[in-house]
Amino acid sequence: MKLTAIVKSSGRKRGIAGRELDLPGMPRTLRELIEQTARLMVEEFAGKKTTGNLLPYLTEQEIGEEAGSGRIGFGAVYGEKSPDADQAVSAAILAFEDGLYRVFVRREEVTGLDVPLTLADGDEVVFMRFTMLAGGYWGR
Repeated sequence: MKLTAIVKSSGRKRGIAGRELDLPGMPRTLRELIEQTARLMVEEFAGKKTTGNLLPYLTEQEIGEEAGSGRIGFGAVYGEKSPDADQAVSAAILAFEDGLYRVFVRREEVTGLDVPLTLADGDEVVFMRFTMLAGGYWGR
């Protein structure tokens, strides 16, 4: 199943450029959507570790594509440790339960992890991230 995923932050007006997700199956609930997305991201991350240029460089086209997402980088992954897919899924579900992000499908918020979800090929899914405020004095 192919979906378009967009990640937005609460402090930004524009979302990070949408990207196509090719999920292995049809998620029936938000929990399954989060699980399949997290596993796909872990696979992509692990793939970046094994494929890399000896001398990294960016072409003009790659710079333009990276600029659209708001960040220009070589895509290099440093470190020896490989991510654990089960831990990534648990962390993503916990983050949703803790209110660190919300999910919208076709502009409708999905609030329950186990509520039936109806998706079609090409649907747009928005992950809205919330950032915690740092600093400040709470005892005033």
